[in-house]
Amino acid sequence: MKADDIVGDIIEYESGDMTQERAVGFFQKLIDSGLAWKLQGSYGRFAVTLIEAGLCHLPGKVKCVRGS
Repeated sequence: MKADDIVGDIIEYESGDMTQERAVGFFQKLIDSGLAWKLQGSYGRFAVTLIEAGLCHLPGKVKCVRGS
């Protein structure tokens, strides 16, 4: 994950311009890279929410689709 990419994605997310589908992918990248746990607390909390909802997964874990 390049620094320029992450900064652009954070700006897009923070400004509310990111679609839900794109936000899930963005948070999966943050989780995979470990950045979800290093950024401000709201990022980590939202990452946990997405994991618990089955929309994201921890690195090395098989993605679980809710309802299946």
